[in-house]
Amino acid sequence: MVKAVIFDLDGTLLDRDSSLKLFIKDQYKRYINELKHVPEELYVNRFIELDNKGYVWKDKVYKQLLQEYVISSLTWEQLLEDYISNFQHHCIPFSNMEHVLQELKNRGILLGMITNGFTEFQLLNIRALGIDKYMDIILVSEQEGLKKPEAEIFLRALERLGVSPEESVYVGDHPENDVVGARNVGMHAIWKKDAFWGNLYTDEHVIDNLQELLSIVNTLQGV
Repeated sequence: MVKAVIFDLDGTLLDRDSSLKLFIKDQYKRYINELKHVPEELYVNRFIELDNKGYVWKDKVYKQLLQEYVISSLTWEQLLEDYISNFQHHCIPFSNMEHVLQELKNRGILLGMITNGFTEFQLLNIRALGIDKYMDIILVSEQEGLKKPEAEIFLRALERLGVSPEESVYVGDHPENDVVGARNVGMHAIWKKDAFWGNLYTDEHVIDNLQELLSIVNTLQGV
């Protein structure tokens, strides 16, 4: 019996790739006077490359950009503050996100989230997506002092929900942090497929669209 479904945020509920591209283009326009000597497409593509799917924090990204494009009229601190404040206004959910969350809640299933990242930044994005109202628990790695794929952060989430690993499902896009981490503690792990990582999993617990999650939960519940 599935009693709880726990989600990752970036790349799972939040379409981070689309959101990031939208944000960078908007930031470029805000700072056009300082950046106009760099073609927009070049700036956007280099930012995405340095960002490495979000696994490089933006202080390093901005330092590198300022150095590469010889920008002295801006500081990396200015750009980082702009990122922290304004990324939330560009958050795009994956299709069917709200429908799936609402359907799971209607079934009486507990919902949670475990996300690696900085607390303030991640909570702003969660609220921007309007999904905090669906979540019974939210664990952010900075706040917890733990991060995926450490077993303890998964176990802590399960304890707060009052469910066992066998009664829970974890959904995430990162092959190691999400899938391996969750499976290592005995949870049912579902990979939200991302072409960035290649075709790593071929078992039945792989989804391209969040809508597919509902049928997997049905199967696990024997419906």
